[in-house]
Amino acid sequence: MPGILGTRLRREREELGITQDALAKGVGLSGEFISLLELGKRMPSLETLTALADYFRKDVSYFLKEKEEAFKIILKAEGLDEKARAEIKKFKKYCEEYIHLEELTGRRLEPGPIYAYISPERMADEERRRMGFGDEPVRDIFSLLELNGLHILRQPIPEKSNISGIFIFFEVERAAFALINSAQTIGQQALIAAHEYCHYLKDRNAGPIIDNPDVFIDEYVSLYHPREKFAQTFAVRFLIHPAKVKKIIDKDFHSKKLSFEDVLYLKRYFGVSALVMLRTLRDLEYLSRSKFEEYQKLDSSPYEEVFFGKLAEEDRLRKGTRGVVLSSRLKSLAIEAYKKKKISAEKLSRFLKRDKNKIKSVLGK
Repeated sequence: MPGILGTRLRREREELGITQDALAKGVGLSGEFISLLELGKRMPSLETLTALADYFRKDVSYFLKEKEEAFKIILKAEGLDEKARAEIKKFKKYCEEYIHLEELTGRRLEPGPIYAYISPERMADEERRRMGFGDEPVRDIFSLLELNGLHILRQPIPEKSNISGIFIFFEVERAAFALINSAQTIGQQALIAAHEYCHYLKDRNAGPIIDNPDVFIDEYVSLYHPREKFAQTFAVRFLIHPAKVKKIIDKDFHSKKLSFEDVLYLKRYFGVSALVMLRTLRDLEYLSRSKFEEYQKLDSSPYEEVFFGKLAEEDRLRKGTRGVVLSSRLKSLAIEAYKKKKISAEKLSRFLKRDKNKIKSVLGK
């Protein structure tokens, strides 16, 4: 109970953007006592708890009652067959092992900021500014988001399950995770990752979120919770900054009338799917609606192979998306835990998917 209270108290305070001392002053306590409450080292009296609840306009039970376990909620979702449930259970195990490795190594990441009352475009621009890459494309979105607190597992999910991504936030551990369906193209995976990152920044306390493929289609997204439209707008803006598109076209293209080859060049530059690039160019009025509809009907794969060839890195990524893709950060944590004798060579071998004897020879143990 102290852990739940402390976690929710800290969360509410941070969402208001106030210090412990400011909260203490508002409810007639000391900053030191607020600190102890947030750390779970003290329990307040009923009078103090009521004062805190009134301050945040919450019911007293909010600070005491434990929520239903997030994965139980996910596994109750309609339409899940046994194969999908099996994959989600693997995701659950991944989350638990990742958190455990962070505890063993002491490498816990602080959660990113929580945004409220802001447009998706401004939020995307603010995150780009905060991360320090301005209007440049995101070259490795999965590693970038990991470093900013969203743990990612890319894993194939059966098509019949209608799952593109899952977002989950562990309240007590303050750890966020996203499952990305690796059966999708690499460009679509990038869009899903950015979409789930928006949930992390804005909806982390709303409970687990399951996103199906329709959420990523403009014609259908309005049928879902408004947060999905918000997240989709954020994701596209985060991946493709309009200012950069304009710079490239003004600087390098001879005509504002873009050919399909120009679209594919931009698609590869920003690392997104052809459809996302087409929609962005249409919205920025670089493509007419008729051209958009014409290009949308074309299969980009043969064009890309003829015009640009297949880079070795792309081949590796495409091959990798057919199976489970563990994050590089998780592997780094596992190596450190092994070197500190916190996990066995057998367990490290499972994380790295390498022979344990080869690992021992490389690490000198």
